[in-house]
Amino acid sequence: MPASPLSSAQEARKAVADRLGGIRKDAELTGLDLAQLCGWHPSKSSRIENARTVPSDADIRAWCEACGVPDRAADLIAATRSADSMYTEWKRIHRTGMRQTQEAIAPLYERTRHMRVYCSTVVPGLLQTPAYATGLLEAITEFRGIPNDVPEAVAARMARSHVIREGNHRFALLVEENVLQHQLANDDGMAGQLGYLLAVMSLPNVSLGVVPFKGRRKLWPMETFSIFDDARVQVELLSARVVITTPGEIGTYARAFQELSRMAVYGAQARALITEAIAALE
Repeated sequence: MPASPLSSAQEARKAVADRLGGIRKDAELTGLDLAQLCGWHPSKSSRIENARTVPSDADIRAWCEACGVPDRAADLIAATRSADSMYTEWKRIHRTGMRQTQEAIAPLYERTRHMRVYCSTVVPGLLQTPAYATGLLEAITEFRGIPNDVPEAVAARMARSHVIREGNHRFALLVEENVLQHQLANDDGMAGQLGYLLAVMSLPNVSLGVVPFKGRRKLWPMETFSIFDDARVQVELLSARVVITTPGEIGTYARAFQELSRMAVYGAQARALITEAIAALE
């Protein structure tokens, strides 16, 4: 069972808080002493040290200065920023639209040699056609109330998909069968999308599996996640993107992917499910 996708970020923030607490204790200061030296409300030191308040860069500098170790501030600021990057709300990521997000992640796709993707609700981004991607990104834009740059975002998404056919990359992709049914484009757009899935299955570096409705499951449908080599997992929640780099948690998602892979069908069986979904559009 995958751990909560928030746990890596929470643990990273707690680690920073513990380091700050250790610095305060080494300086033989109480929380009240520290608050007075920094000019804070008496409870602020406690909130930071117990990871209830995320310290700003200025807070960390003031803390280290008050404890006589200003040279340690830079490292702690970097650690805090790293923790913050693990959990990022979509409204922050997409505050100027979605094009920049599509472009920013392209280098990660290009340097990843083995990519594993599980999608429970939509076709994986790397396999989306322009019509399908347009329907999906339009829905996201409307739901989140973000600036509409859908044509540019779709073009950027299509551009990053070159890794499917270029370079030394391997892709293992899993979708739940209901992904084939969720209509995020008109009938022609959906038929084109499902037809593209049939085409991409023939690529030697791509493994596409479909987890069928029928059959006893050992794992339940879960949030979409991608594993980049064995170095990073990205989880997509409704409200936020979570990035996991802790080896133990990466291993948990890898085990989940392996179990889901065992439940999936491939080759002729997968093609039959996709063909049935195309026929249902007629």
